[in-house]
Amino acid sequence: MILSYLIVALLVLLSGLFSGLTLGLFSIDLFDIKRKMKLGDHKAKRIYQIRKKGNLLLCTLLLGNVAVNSTMAIFLGDITSGFLAGILATGLIVIFGEIIPQATFSRYALELGSRTTWLVQIFIFLLFPITFPLSWILDKVLGEELPTIWNKKEIRELIKEHEDSPQSNLDRDEERIILGALSFSEKKALDILTPSTVVYSLESNQFITDKLLCEIKSKGFTRIPVYEKNSDSFIGILLVKKLLGLKLEEKLTISQVITRDKHLVVEDNILLDQLFDQLLKKKIHMALVYNPYGTFTGIVTLEDIIEEILAVEIIDEADQIDNLQKYARIQFRKKIQSMNTEQDQQ
Repeated sequence: MILSYLIVALLVLLSGLFSGLTLGLFSIDLFDIKRKMKLGDHKAKRIYQIRKKGNLLLCTLLLGNVAVNSTMAIFLGDITSGFLAGILATGLIVIFGEIIPQATFSRYALELGSRTTWLVQIFIFLLFPITFPLSWILDKVLGEELPTIWNKKEIRELIKEHEDSPQSNLDRDEERIILGALSFSEKKALDILTPSTVVYSLESNQFITDKLLCEIKSKGFTRIPVYEKNSDSFIGILLVKKLLGLKLEEKLTISQVITRDKHLVVEDNILLDQLFDQLLKKKIHMALVYNPYGTFTGIVTLEDIIEEILAVEIIDEADQIDNLQKYARIQFRKKIQSMNTEQDQQ
């Protein structure tokens, strides 16, 4: 009698082990395990040895669980009456063979799974003649396991959840930068450009004078677009550093010192990741943006795109206005109000 009770206790433990391992090991995505292995996780490496053949592992654990539960019912039937045996078997399997082990393994799957791989390998070896044909059929019918792929919105939510979790080492700055990097490719040049109404530009035939140099210095820009004839016909960029050491008595014009191949002309609907790639490849810092009708709408600099990626406004000591888009809207509203006031007065 005592031996029967000991066997039942052992069977309950095995039932819990099979049940917990089934939930725990298959709650870990195979591709997550591979990533952890690349990062040097030894627990993941041990689990991968049995997890890589998912259908074989599944057949082994399920067959073992069914066999153990059936055997337990037989032994309980010998110890007690049939009805009571059914009650006991159900209670033991549900509580100690399912609920407790599954709840435990679901929380500590990596830790517990890595500690029991040697035991699972023994069961795989013992049940191989039965489980291999079944797993082979499943492999042929279902194919290999598919990786879990998240879209950008899901990845953004994962990053937010990680930053909010006390167990994560992801800080707020890293969250901001990652989210900015994930979203900047969805924006267009039109979304971040400095509007043409507030762009400081120069006419190519202007003479370089002391007054002009003081004006350029007060603006604080290192690159200035240069146009010819009208403000939609830009021909180059004035690199302010080229003005250093110029002899003003030579009466030079802006067109004589500009750089004609240091700007990019793009449409306003170009995506920021495409624009960023072009600027980097051509080693250019400024893009002149036009609408589909050929009208100049503004400029986008390399710094503007980096600000979108970092999700922060980069302000240096020469900047006089933090947000030029906001400033342009305010100026436009003031202009409309002024025009309406003049019309009312007339």
